[in-house]
Amino acid sequence: MSNWLEHTVQVEVNAPIELVWSLWSDIEQMPRWMKWIESVKVLEDNPELSRWKLASGRFEFTWLSKILRVIPNQIIQWESVDGLPNRGAIRFYDRHGSSVVKLTVAYSIPGWLGKLMDNLFLGRVVESTIQADLERFKQYTMNVQSQS
Repeated sequence: MSNWLEHTVQVEVNAPIELVWSLWSDIEQMPRWMKWIESVKVLEDNPELSRWKLASGRFEFTWLSKILRVIPNQIIQWESVDGLPNRGAIRFYDRHGSSVVKLTVAYSIPGWLGKLMDNLFLGRVVESTIQADLERFKQYTMNVQSQS
């Protein structure tokens, strides 16, 4: 038995939507700003699929993710097809010179983990971590922008 948890966070990035999109859509780069993501590898024979590894403390999870929908400069939607059950979307909003990045992620936690940790506590930890990830993405974008 498992429980699904969902979180939505967002950040405004002082960069054009085209730059924000190009950085985020290169998913193999996500470990640069996502604290718990250890690696992302797009499969050579099927670029809609990617292998993910999440590591946090004693816990390590892997999954195969499938891109469900891509609308350039607007949305990337995914779901896992094996491993850790998860799904979500990253949305991009053009603010004409700046961009809003909104991440929604839902994941299933195994029943045994739910018993170890109170879901509200786990939810707060995950939400604060992914909010910090978006803040790191904002800083990463600013660094890339200043180098060009």
